[in-house]
Amino acid sequence: MPRASRSIHQAIALLLALSLALGSLAFAQRLPLNPLPDEPERDFWYYLEVDEPGVLDVFQEVVAGPAEPITVDVPEPIQIAVIFPSQDVSDIWLRSYIAMTERLDELQIPYEITQFASGMGDHDLQTTYTDLVIDEGYDYVVYGPTELSIQQDNIKRIIDAPGVEVMIWNNDLVIKEWGDAQPLGYHAYAHLDGAYRMAQYVIDRWGNEGNFALIRGTPGLIDDQRSQGFREYLETHSEWNFLYEHYGLFQREGGFDGAQFIATAYPEVDLIHNANTAMAMGAVSAIDSLGLIDEIALTGWGGTGDEVEGIRMGELKATPMRINDDAGVASAEAIKYHLEGRLDELPLVFLMRIEILDNLMDEADIAALEEEAFRYSGVGTLER
Repeated sequence: MPRASRSIHQAIALLLALSLALGSLAFAQRLPLNPLPDEPERDFWYYLEVDEPGVLDVFQEVVAGPAEPITVDVPEPIQIAVIFPSQDVSDIWLRSYIAMTERLDELQIPYEITQFASGMGDHDLQTTYTDLVIDEGYDYVVYGPTELSIQQDNIKRIIDAPGVEVMIWNNDLVIKEWGDAQPLGYHAYAHLDGAYRMAQYVIDRWGNEGNFALIRGTPGLIDDQRSQGFREYLETHSEWNFLYEHYGLFQREGGFDGAQFIATAYPEVDLIHNANTAMAMGAVSAIDSLGLIDEIALTGWGGTGDEVEGIRMGELKATPMRINDDAGVASAEAIKYHLEGRLDELPLVFLMRIEILDNLMDEADIAALEEEAFRYSGVGTLER
């Protein structure tokens, strides 16, 4: 082969190799951005590992502030499906839905929305809904899973469907198995942070020792944070003694049965920590029926309307209260950002704030926290 031809072939080969190398770099996995030391040991990522520095803070300010109408033309209503366990006792789901729709109205985004409701234990029903929304071709799907680990494959099927964007409610742990093929956003609050705050509150209020039990939800990511995180923090940072745990499956009946058994089998119990509203209210009924409402401290989770009333009546002693409507507002804003082509300004994980609400607070302070948390969905128990 002539020297000139050989040089040309060598140059072409070099360019081809460089092109392939650059191509592999272009498709290299991007997440996690900032892995923590124990990242290889987990099958999920924390928000600190996936959110660009500063993006969450800026977006939280947008969510907390007044709506600014969309800047691009949306000629036809976008199609939104919401799959969520809104038949649960907790009103977080319906409040988030109301907040999202009202914020969309303020943003002047035309939309048509369909609700696919279920209970917390209706895992199979959510699978059926998944098939429906994929077949009907929605633009956006908001998914509040009965349990993320159980619905993981269903949510991924929607993420992989063409032309649809997914937002996940009430979960802040990012599925590592999905790699870079993530939803538009996880809109929730830090369950583990809430557990740690609640455990520290117990120490601050009731001292360094006592006997406690847990009424846990459905085994999975959420309950591991809310219940196991609470237990581990309390046992690590104090002399509190763990007695027993009952799985109430996030159901009111489970809370009732669990609290009744705990109070009867472990009369030395000082505190029962409940992992959601439904179980907390069931526990209130059980402990009240036993005449022990002033002797056993009950804590809830989430600061829903029912829990706030329980706090006012002294039936619940404390709860980590979400600034609830932020989640729905975040979803509406995420849709706006997506339509405007501003995806680089969206955090993958959006976290609403948490405040500890207790029965020692003045009524004015309780009312002010309610107004902030429920600024779109309205103060008080929702009519359903």
